[in-house]
Amino acid sequence: MSRNTLSISEERLKEVNDFLLDPNSQIVNDLIMLVEKHGGVDEINSRAREAGKLDNILARMDGSPHLKDIHWLMEQRDNGTFISVPEYRRKILGDATDTMKFDETNAMTLEISACQYFSFFMTEARQALEKQELMPGRIIRVRFMKEQEADGDLLAMTAATEIIGASRCETLDTKGTDGSNVHLGGPDTITGYFGGVGQPNDYAIKWIDEFLYYYTNYGNRQVLNINPGTVLLGYMLHKLGVDIEFKISVFMGNDNPYSVFWTLMAARLLSRPDGSSPLIGFNFSNSVNNNTIIASADIRKAFGLEDNVRFEHHITETYKSIVRQPYNRRDELMELGHVANISAKHEGGEIAREESREHPSNILEYFIPRADVEAQGMMPLLTQNYMDKHESFNITAAELTKIGQTFVAARNLHKCDTCLTTKIQ
Repeated sequence: MSRNTLSISEERLKEVNDFLLDPNSQIVNDLIMLVEKHGGVDEINSRAREAGKLDNILARMDGSPHLKDIHWLMEQRDNGTFISVPEYRRKILGDATDTMKFDETNAMTLEISACQYFSFFMTEARQALEKQELMPGRIIRVRFMKEQEADGDLLAMTAATEIIGASRCETLDTKGTDGSNVHLGGPDTITGYFGGVGQPNDYAIKWIDEFLYYYTNYGNRQVLNINPGTVLLGYMLHKLGVDIEFKISVFMGNDNPYSVFWTLMAARLLSRPDGSSPLIGFNFSNSVNNNTIIASADIRKAFGLEDNVRFEHHITETYKSIVRQPYNRRDELMELGHVANISAKHEGGEIAREESREHPSNILEYFIPRADVEAQGMMPLLTQNYMDKHESFNITAAELTKIGQTFVAARNLHKCDTCLTTKIQ
């Protein structure tokens, strides 16, 4: 037996190209027609660039109740009132900072999920300023898009993340949880999730249509991706020229190096001539161990995607409805300093903190309409759950600092003149 038999022949690759280029390939035609419906590639990207400019966002927020907070945030940024990275290191290490050597090559991104409401963000920002804590370098949101478009949170969060220098990923509404996936209902149909949340039948194209709406109207470039079909469509849309970015969700269930190989292989095959890919975040299954992460990093490097694709790994998870507890992967994270481009994702509080809460965090509460949250008096409880996540990623930052490992926090708030420039996606 020879490993050479695994080689993909040019003939097989030609078959793929022939299908993509065949004018009768309906699934390709559907995507191309959708791009043309939105004005074509150049028009789409041009509209998105204009919509995403901070000045234009602020102009659209005229009269918004959030505008005062946005101006406060800009003032703090401009005055440098948040703790700098050198100051933070001294806060954690004291005089030992002077002799500590920090590894600047593989800074780990401090990520929080999910920042559902702008009020969560502002509570976090004011506490971080008061207590000299860090703000995240990456923010994930899982909120109904139409709902937050209507109440102004979408514009406010778009402005806020631009101001603080953090990346942000939104979750589109077009997915199987709206009834299109016949297997899904409430917790009593949880086995329907074994195949993923799903975007059945024509929902994959609808998902692209929804993305193009928020991209061209709000400049929201980066979205969560939960389905193999929409992952492929994201690759194809980017290859056509639209500057989409996406992260693959934990719900995709990539839990071994072979599933990672499959996904990254497609990303590489459908990359642009410059090697770029729309896949900028890759969330593993919660089941992965460090050996899988290290093996996946080798695959990522072999395909030239190390700088492009960040591995996003849950360090904490919500206390209810997603994993068996106790779940905390911080000790394992400390062993991954040699792996490039990792995000430490915090979706729950510390175990002891969660256990002490009358209302611990629950991932199913991401999908409660705001009107119901407010009617049930849940907003203070959900805000506390979010702030427990804030505490958790700050603990991770402190532990990384103690071993000389660098991190990426909100780059416009936490200055570091001596740090290497770190790409924030």
